[in-house]
Amino acid sequence: MTVALYRRTITILSAFLCICAGTLQAQNDKAAMPSPPATATTTFDGITATVNYAQPAKKGREIFGKLVPYGEVWRTGANEATTINFSGDVKIGGKSLKAGTYSLFTIPNKDKWTVIINSEAKQWGAYGYKQDKDILRADASISNLKEHQERFTIGFEKADNGTMLTMAWDMTKVSVAITK
Repeated sequence: MTVALYRRTITILSAFLCICAGTLQAQNDKAAMPSPPATATTTFDGITATVNYAQPAKKGREIFGKLVPYGEVWRTGANEATTINFSGDVKIGGKSLKAGTYSLFTIPNKDKWTVIINSEAKQWGAYGYKQDKDILRADASISNLKEHQERFTIGFEKADNGTMLTMAWDMTKVSVAITK
């Protein structure tokens, strides 16, 4: 191996290692964020549903009605807009939705929440939210949790005719039915 070829090989390997180290650091930084990324996935009736969101923490704050105001569109998590993907056509709260990836917003209220499916999946929080891009709005029921939930969590629970999309934080749990 010539000295020039050796030096070029070392330069290329060094650049590769720097790129790999940067990628690993970015992944570690994301996991250490105050509102780390999370994913919830379920399969029902041959359809896969996946939600990607960020999990803010309560940190002693008053959440609903204060940090998350009543009657206003909320990004339903933290950081980027929460996204939801369906591998097949579904019904949310009895309303039809085609397969695809969407942003998921909510409007919290004391007595019920509104779940919003919006066509613009790639956006930061609710800052760029446009109501005219809404595809579906459905009412969601509220229940009180028996134990405090420190981090905002989205999940799925089996239901007789599909699944329930659930969102829980502080002492509040919100549920909406998803069927085929």
